[in-house]
Amino acid sequence: MQKGKISTGFRVVWAALVLFVCLAFMQGQPPRLKLFLLIGQSNMAGRGKVEPQEPNPAIWMLTKDQQWVPARDPLHFDKPAVVGVGPGLSFAQMLAKQYPDMQIGLVPCAVGGSEIDVWVPGAYYAQTKSYPYDDTMRRIQKALEQGELAGILWHQGESDSKPERAGVYAQKLEALVNRLRTDLKAPDVPFVAGTLGDFYVNRNANAKRVNEQLLEASKRIPAMYLVSSAGLGHKGDTTHFDTPAARILGERYAAVFIEHKLLNKKK
Repeated sequence: MQKGKISTGFRVVWAALVLFVCLAFMQGQPPRLKLFLLIGQSNMAGRGKVEPQEPNPAIWMLTKDQQWVPARDPLHFDKPAVVGVGPGLSFAQMLAKQYPDMQIGLVPCAVGGSEIDVWVPGAYYAQTKSYPYDDTMRRIQKALEQGELAGILWHQGESDSKPERAGVYAQKLEALVNRLRTDLKAPDVPFVAGTLGDFYVNRNANAKRVNEQLLEASKRIPAMYLVSSAGLGHKGDTTHFDTPAARILGERYAAVFIEHKLLNKKK
């Protein structure tokens, strides 16, 4: 008899939890979130082909209009005509499997084509008529009303794969990480960066230098982790990851958080 009461009680609690999540969706308001900032250029924004998908009730995204909705590709909106699948959603999906009680909030802010020099306060980027750093600060501050910052994901460097830029990339990235952490009052937030794809390195010697600089930066910057893009394919342009590659890359980002137990550490 006692066992039956416990079983009934469990069902009541579970039903209440499901109702809570459903009501949150209906009202467009998620519960408290673990927030992940997605920044960089086009391979973070995503250029893979979008396929049919069902949203995961544990994963949310902040829209261009700063509304929380169930996450689905494309997450970004930097260049609407070409934006597609990037690593962000598969990253969140893998975390959701590992941490089933976690509610995840993705804050997409990547800007296709942007060099690292425009990721500073006040810098205007003409291609998208935007201010990458300032816009990111505005969006993440809005997102922080709904949760806590758990990580920053970065993929960028193709636009800096030039002789005059590649050799100073680590220095500029260190300045960016320090600025982000200072402005967000998050000195220990994990910063996870991905290397440039083999297909891009093979046709641009300066991209190899950027990858070397990323490795150097990861040794100098506390709580910075590096994700390899080795072996991943492109969509036919030797610049952008295709959909399968983008998803694998996202899982590699997630593996860093899982392997190093970054979400188990107290903030």
